[in-house]
Amino acid sequence: MRYFILFFLALPFLTFGQDIFEPLDVYNLEFVASPSISPDGNSVIFTRNSMDVMTDRRYSNLWISDINGTMQRPVTTGKQNDNSPIWSPDGSIIYYTSNSSGKTQIYKMWLRSKQSMPLTNLQASPRSMVLSPDGETIAFLMSVKANSKGMSVLPAKPEGATWADAPIYIDKLTYRFDGGGYIQESYTHIFTLPVGGGTPRQVTSGDFNHGSPEWAADGSAIYFSANRDEDWEYNRNDSEIFKLDLSSKELTQLTDRFGPDASPKVSPDGKTIAYIGYDDKKMGYHHSQLYLMNVGDSISTCVSENIDFSIGNIKWNDNGSGLYFQYDQEGNTKVGHISKGGEMKNIANNLGGTSIGRPYGGGDYDHGSGNVVFTKSKPDMPAELVAVVNGAARQLTNFNADILKYKTLGATKEVWATSSHDSTKIQGWLVTPPNYDPDKKYPLLLEIHGGPFANYGDRFSPEIQLMASKGFAVLYTNPRGSTSYGAEFANLIHHDYPGNDYHDLMSIVDHVIKNEPYIDEERLFVTGGSGGGVLTSWIIGNTDRFKAAVVAKPVINWYSWALTADISGVVDSWFPGMPWDHEEHFMKRSPISLVGKVNTPTMLLTGEQDYRTPMSESEQYYQALKLRKVPSALVRIQGAGHGIANRPSNLLAKVGYIVSWFEKYDVGEQSKP
Repeated sequence: MRYFILFFLALPFLTFGQDIFEPLDVYNLEFVASPSISPDGNSVIFTRNSMDVMTDRRYSNLWISDINGTMQRPVTTGKQNDNSPIWSPDGSIIYYTSNSSGKTQIYKMWLRSKQSMPLTNLQASPRSMVLSPDGETIAFLMSVKANSKGMSVLPAKPEGATWADAPIYIDKLTYRFDGGGYIQESYTHIFTLPVGGGTPRQVTSGDFNHGSPEWAADGSAIYFSANRDEDWEYNRNDSEIFKLDLSSKELTQLTDRFGPDASPKVSPDGKTIAYIGYDDKKMGYHHSQLYLMNVGDSISTCVSENIDFSIGNIKWNDNGSGLYFQYDQEGNTKVGHISKGGEMKNIANNLGGTSIGRPYGGGDYDHGSGNVVFTKSKPDMPAELVAVVNGAARQLTNFNADILKYKTLGATKEVWATSSHDSTKIQGWLVTPPNYDPDKKYPLLLEIHGGPFANYGDRFSPEIQLMASKGFAVLYTNPRGSTSYGAEFANLIHHDYPGNDYHDLMSIVDHVIKNEPYIDEERLFVTGGSGGGVLTSWIIGNTDRFKAAVVAKPVINWYSWALTADISGVVDSWFPGMPWDHEEHFMKRSPISLVGKVNTPTMLLTGEQDYRTPMSESEQYYQALKLRKVPSALVRIQGAGHGIANRPSNLLAKVGYIVSWFEKYDVGEQSKP
């Protein structure tokens, strides 16, 4: 009987029409990432990302385009991952990382001849490469295993004896990490490497993690961010900006406040350091602000205090009069520019990136010689490369035309609703089934984002399109707590999550039912992952209006989650304090407290190696539903952590189980395209 049920669930997912977006089409999608403009501003190197149906893996190769998009060609080829390209000062050479040899190494390529060579033979993966101003040295980050500090309690094993594996000794607060399991203690350090190759030199030390390396203008020092406090495990966000003199090894701390200071960037004239951070007030959410610091006196000034969104991915403009940055506004990722005096203007909209599953924010950009390039995504377009030249935008790549040109996608419509709780405006997007008939009735599927401090937007999403292709109208929204609507909106759920976001979601569902006659209000379904899984389980504990639910990778019991998740450090920001001191509050916000009211047929779906929202959360909810004899199922995605869709087949399995579960309980009119 077990095998019959699995076959029943999988079969409907495989029977699609020929002109709509089908599951195997996911493997044909491509997306652009990591653009890097040449020093003269005339060319851009980027990664072209693809998926292989035979190996079920993602791959990336380097491509080059001129700024007008008239000339494009591959720089690297093969089933490998080539990433993080950076240019030499004269534009004749690029440096990048590649796993073409089996392990990720740093490579050097002469563009004229396309001759390349590995510069390293590392045992761990390098990342965050930056080239010194004179082009002679690369700085990068790499993890270094700590010396074993375990207790030795066993006697010596007799020669030839076969004993059980030795116990694992753990004495750290974070001892396992999502997707990676139990971790061996290691720390991230900064290394330098001559561009001709050789032995990397480790320039930082201690049992601390270091990040964001940045060269001083004269190459004599490296700036970086780190938390080097002895109790850093308990205040991970309390990082500072440091300066490391490479000759004397003298380390100077440049900032000092409670909160993260990160991503130092040195101005072209070497006189100013820009960085991002905030004063940590133990709120659930904080905007990252932009600060400028004079080199020499360490006096900082915030230049973004009048901007009500978070600043990220900062880069000085060519003449040092201001900085480009990345931000989210009303579910749209953008590139902005801010002067040293705080004057801000928008440069580009619709950035999108490598979140190939659901419509989250992301993307990347670069600039040079007055030009800007970025990765653009819309609901009908995965990330492609776009250039802004003389203020005019031009799309340079169109790698998905070969597949999407011949597919009918669900159309995406922006909607706004007023929350019944307090009249707060809530934004969402409604996707209709492809080729839908407005005179027929269709079921509505509410899909809720995670985070909770994140946002959905008008970006391409294969998961949403696959759901729509099965005949569902799909509604995805940004309830209170979402980012991109200001700090006050995000913190409306401070110590109140889940809570009134429930009313936001019900209000926008009611709005769509009232204004879209083709929606069948008797055929409502709900799903969401992570924070969306929290809200899905909260919804079905408060109402029976949904015919079925799929609760993906949820938190069900905040008390148990706080003591088993790999991000326990956020507990005292999301809650008034520790669970044993606030047991009533933790239980009040836990969906498990409402399980006695749940009557909705519910599927739980979680990655087997998920330590962000551990499998035990799903298991206890499933067990409770079974004890109450509520129709329920538990799906354990093998080999997956919290990011279930990291492998394409897991994305297909996830969506397949969701739509099959809903079809099982969709007993109304079947209006499929």
